[in-house]
Order: sequence, then structure tokens, then C-alpha cells
Amino acid sequence: MGSVSFAFYDAFTDTAFGGSQAGVVSDVAGLDAQTMQRIAKEIGAPATGFVTASGEDWVEARFMSFVTELPMCGHGTLCLATRMVELGVLDWHGRASFEAALRLPTATATVQISRRDDGRPLVMLDIRPPSFHDDGLDMAALTGLLGLGVKDLHPALRPETARGDFVHLVLPIAGLDAMRRIAPDFGGLTRYCLDHGIETVAAFCMEVERPDSALHVRDFCPAVGVAESAAAGTTNSALTSYLIRHGQAKPDGDGRIAVQAEQGHEIGRPSIIRSAVRMEGERIARLQVGGVATKLIDGQLHLP
Repeated sequence: MGSVSFAFYDAFTDTAFGGSQAGVVSDVAGLDAQTMQRIAKEIGAPATGFVTASGEDWVEARFMSFVTELPMCGHGTLCLATRMVELGVLDWHGRASFEAALRLPTATATVQISRRDDGRPLVMLDIRPPSFHDDGLDMAALTGLLGLGVKDLHPALRPETARGDFVHLVLPIAGLDAMRRIAPDFGGLTRYCLDHGIETVAAFCMEVERPDSALHVRDFCPAVGVAESAAAGTTNSALTSYLIRHGQAKPDGDGRIAVQAEQGHEIGRPSIIRSAVRMEGERIARLQVGGVATKLIDGQLHLP
């Protein structure tokens, strides 16, 4: 196939060496899924986005981790949309903000792109609100696999499974001390997740390090090939939905809710993830998650 355009980004961070990493490979029409998977494995990032086609206000893409195809990827979308803006495929046309369609194999999502004061794109991805379920999981077993005890769970909020583009086990933790003591048995955690149909274990607490944050998050994803995610959009959209469900996040007079989460601190990749919600009564009418992506590498990927 020759050479294709390639770039590598850190998502959910204004500066390099934070956030969650993703590659973006442009113009790969005709590249089969097996080759995409081999490229993603070679790159070794939590996600690689492959642009298969594009137009003035839409991008068709697929996302791969280094072990499997992903139905959706929040941090990968930030990187892919930022790349398409930088290449001029998605053009501002003098606008301060515009929307584009992200066409994936199983769904189409709306991406809102706004120009920040420094000229960089702020990317917000529309996410389908998840449904929540109490699956009666063994919390003693799970907390043991995380190096914690049941006493380290939040005393008033209960764990629930959030089912949307991914299946997240939402795990409310008592505070920062317990969050910092998490030391997963990743082999055992992988088996636990596979046995119960869970893709990520989303541990969070409402004690935070940054004064402008509402949540402190750790997201464990060994079942989909990532031990711990430094920043996860779909996870944070599920956590925001959970907070609303349990009365921990309330709308302003216009029915708007904004939640900023911090993630990645324990693994040396600090991140900021923004969720934005528009409510209609008790119902989530629009759920968005996003932030900015910082480019590290820009060049060509050489294929046989």
C-alpha cells in the first residue's frame, strides 16, 4: 500500500506526556480489518483510529486497541477529530464551532468542535446515555482483586453496571486514600470481568486533588487490553450519568450540568475530562464528553 499519513496524540491533556494515547492513520480506504489490527498492535497505544473515508462534515472511521476492535472510543475520537481539523478535512469555514458526523461500523455519533481562545480545537463527543443495572456482583471478591476491602467502598452509593457503548462496572470508593491504595491483581481482574461481561471497572471518588474537579477516577480495562486507562471518555460519560441518577449532580436553571473529572494521576499521566449534559425534566436529552488532544508525532506510516 505504500505510505499513509500518521499522527500520535495524548488526549484529554493540554500538554504532552499526559492523558491517554491514540494514533490516527489517515486515508486507509481498502485496508482490511486484519491489517488495521496488526498496525494497532504494532503501535501499541490503547487505541488507534483509522479514517476510511471523509467529507466536508463527516468522517468514517474504525477504532482498534492492540487486541480488539472497539465499537466507540472517546479519547480516540478526540485525537481523530483534532487530526482531521489540523489536516483541513474538517474546516472551520470561519466558524467558532461546528458539528460533524463520526460514522463507525455500528453507529453514527455527533462530534462538536469548538475553537478555544488559543486556537486549539475542543472536541465534545455525543454519547448515548447508558442504562444501569444491579447485577448482584460479589463485591468482596472484586475489592480483594483491587487490593481493597468492602469497607473502602462509598458508604451511601452502591456499585452498578452501566451498559452503553461499553459495559462499565461503576465502583464508588470512599475517598482518595483508598483510591491511591488500589493495587490490582490484573490476571484475576481480567477473569472476573470476562466472567461477568464487564469491559471496564470504573472506580471513582468525590474527594479530588484539583479544586475545579468533581471526580477522581481510575478505570481498569484489562479485559479489553488496557491495564489502567489514563483518560476515558465513555467511562466518564457513564460516571456523570451515574451521578445524575443518584442526585449527586444537579442541573442549573437552564437544565445544564457540567462535570470535570481528573484521571491518570496514579500512573503519571494526569488528565482532565469534561462532560456536558442537557436535561429535559428528569431525562438526559444530550450527553457529551470531551476535551483537547496534544500532538506528539506527525509523519508517515510505511506499509508493505
